[in-house]
Amino acid sequence: MASPDRSRLVLFVGILVAAAVALHVVSRLTATSPIALAPAYMFSPLLAGLAVCLRDDVPLSAVGLRAGRVRWLAVAAIGALPLVGLTLLIAVAVPGVGFDPTVDPVPGIELPAGLAGVLATLGLALGLGATVNAVFAFGEEFGWRGYLLWELAPWGFWKASLAIGTLWGLWHAPVIVAGYNYPSFPVIGVAAMTVACVSFSPVYTYLVVRAESVIAAALIHGVFNGSAGIVVAYAAADGAVLRELVASPVGAAGVLAFGLATGWLALTGVPSLSRAFAGGDD
Repeated sequence: MASPDRSRLVLFVGILVAAAVALHVVSRLTATSPIALAPAYMFSPLLAGLAVCLRDDVPLSAVGLRAGRVRWLAVAAIGALPLVGLTLLIAVAVPGVGFDPTVDPVPGIELPAGLAGVLATLGLALGLGATVNAVFAFGEEFGWRGYLLWELAPWGFWKASLAIGTLWGLWHAPVIVAGYNYPSFPVIGVAAMTVACVSFSPVYTYLVVRAESVIAAALIHGVFNGSAGIVVAYAAADGAVLRELVASPVGAAGVLAFGLATGWLALTGVPSLSRAFAGGDD
């Protein structure tokens, strides 16, 4: 596989920058928070990836838009749940953070208390995450682990995952500085989100390569987004630092959970990106 094409990368990143600027302009003109506009902004990586593929006649199937391997798609959807569960366990083990069994994680839906409630909430998150949430997640993932992973495949698994995770994290900046995820730390939050995205990236990359489809990334991303609120709900933290930067799915607890998963991948071995995008079965 040839080296990454600089002109394609410039176009891709340029469209992302333009989308971030447009988000800011629309927010100012309409007096609407960027957070409220975030669902539309989530599709900017998709648009950027499509623009590159259409300009250079890159087949969409070549960048992962295909059905893929069903078994690994199922692993991608279900795999988010134990990672969220591990994040919650790590969070409540931190001094100053406790487990609140009385919380109502899904207002309007009566769920059992305690551990049974957590499990019921996870089941609900799986259903919604693999359907509704996955559609919005695909708006991101076609760009990140569809086109961009294909483009950076010559760099190898680890370097490509690091580069994608970094850009993915920085792309969140317009909504992070507006108060999303880290409302008490809007500037530090950009760095925290970037660290979180870097920690998530190898796991997402691994699943895409094994499934031979970018849909795998949309599934784990959608289910993770749908179930991450469980950590926020059940982990009762004292103070903003613990609540937002530590006992959070995009804080230290989430980074450690995905870091452990990444360590396992490093020990067991990761697949070849070039073989995956060539349609090989690694």
